[in-house]
Amino acid sequence: MNTSKNKNTESIVNKKSSDPFDKLIFEKGIRIQQFIISKELNLIVLLLTNSAVIKVALKHFPRIKNANKKELETVEIRGNGIGLRWSLIDEDISLKGLIKEVAINEALNRLQSKDNQELAFV
Repeated sequence: MNTSKNKNTESIVNKKSSDPFDKLIFEKGIRIQQFIISKELNLIVLLLTNSAVIKVALKHFPRIKNANKKELETVEIRGNGIGLRWSLIDEDISLKGLIKEVAINEALNRLQSKDNQELAFV
């Protein structure tokens, strides 16, 4: 958004982010499209608008893991797909946070693997 300057306002300009996670979400438009929560499988599965799938263990979210069925069912997609909100247990999960955690854990797993898999920064 651009506004013209006058003596009461400053110019407001949208700037592109240098954060790669923000770029994915806000510039590329990746959003949560659907999700599945399974206490039996100890898993949250997110289906994203770019056809990617993110799987995260519930153990990382004690409030969600310990929630009863009614509390779990209160979840809703927030911010046009950039997060999930459980109002009854006061829990929020951001897409950015989940993508970061998955990326970090994948890198750590590869580094700890005996297969000597390559990691690249390009």
